[in-house]
Amino acid sequence: MALDKTYKLVPGTTVFDAEQSAKGYHLNQFCMSLMTAENRELYLADERAYLDAWPLREEQRQALLARDLNAAMREGGNIYFLAKWGATLGLSFQQMAGSMTGMTEQEYRDMMAGGGRSVEGNRIDHAVLDAAYADQSPPAGHATITGAVFTSHVPAIGAAMDLGKTEEPYWRPVFEGYEFSRGWEAENVPDVVLLVYNDHASSFDQSLIPTFVLGTGARYPIADEGYGPRPVPGIEGDPDLAAHIAHSLIRDDFDLTLVNEMAVDHGLTVPLSLMFGDVEKWPCKVIPFHVNVVQYPVPSGARCFRLGRALRKAIESYDKPLNVQVWGTGGMSHQLQGPRAGLINRAWDNAFLDRLIADPAGLSQVPHLEYVEEAGSEGIELVMWLIARGAMSDVDETGEIEVRHRFYHVPASNTAVGHLILENHPRAHAPAAKE
Repeated sequence: MALDKTYKLVPGTTVFDAEQSAKGYHLNQFCMSLMTAENRELYLADERAYLDAWPLREEQRQALLARDLNAAMREGGNIYFLAKWGATLGLSFQQMAGSMTGMTEQEYRDMMAGGGRSVEGNRIDHAVLDAAYADQSPPAGHATITGAVFTSHVPAIGAAMDLGKTEEPYWRPVFEGYEFSRGWEAENVPDVVLLVYNDHASSFDQSLIPTFVLGTGARYPIADEGYGPRPVPGIEGDPDLAAHIAHSLIRDDFDLTLVNEMAVDHGLTVPLSLMFGDVEKWPCKVIPFHVNVVQYPVPSGARCFRLGRALRKAIESYDKPLNVQVWGTGGMSHQLQGPRAGLINRAWDNAFLDRLIADPAGLSQVPHLEYVEEAGSEGIELVMWLIARGAMSDVDETGEIEVRHRFYHVPASNTAVGHLILENHPRAHAPAAKE
């Protein structure tokens, strides 16, 4: 079922949604560059040269050069960003608004002084709206979640791979636990991985602490975490699918922060290396999904589980036949600070894996206190696994899962390593149920 975007039918109106945002990203960022006097001076000195320095489409450049705000809006511009451009040219909001209506500035001012434009005659034509709702033909195909991967994302694992230490006695047992996984992944390469992870003070410091971040950009560089960036490929995103997911999840009342530019750290790159090995280019697109598990309050397991269910609905409503995997990363038990540093709880970790397979809904009710007390202060990362688990079709009894691999090992640096692969087997014509 396609997402409801009937707001596009309101006459004379461009709603700035995730699709428009992706289309106009560089155009709007150009406008933001004009918030300094130096850049405004450079732009006014040679508009074309300044525009050519930005990766704009020619249609966007021409809209700006022609002072055509309607064309700029069609090309993804947003009025609040374009206002920075208009201010650079000495235009007021009324001048800009008037230019889009075919009025002179004085005519527009007179209209506003008279009470503004009436909504009468400016609503959606009922025949147009009825036709839009009547045309609900199902898409030829849709995206499908084919599996979930759960794994720790220990930074030292990445360092061991990068420095050629995987065959050393300390590390060999860890990497042997992923040999099956690489073979399985090679036979089941997805089109897209939605990878749930947490940033480790690499892109998000205390100046900005978002709870859920959906990466909607086209590319993501590798973060320098203090030792230099890992020598692995950058990430290619999927802005179209990400925009669709954003629309669906926010309409389902999950508040997201949408990020077009950010560097990704070991939380995302180590799982990719474990599953795909040493490659020149990752074999699929990756949509980063960051969860704050660094500063309390952090989201509950129950909320993460519900988010996973909504995520499955979002993905399955995308009208392209993509093979999508959802990965949950982080954990298992570990504590990196204080007198309890080094805490590991094998029994609790393995009980978590048992319940993740057989009783995910019950597991989602585990309170934060239990995670911290039993799995250590950093063991709270395990709530992210519940997002991937909630995206499986057995949760709402519209399919089944198959456990393909399970692995647990202590230690890897300061952490217990857990790993699980679940194949998703939805029944035909069984889309995710709305909560």
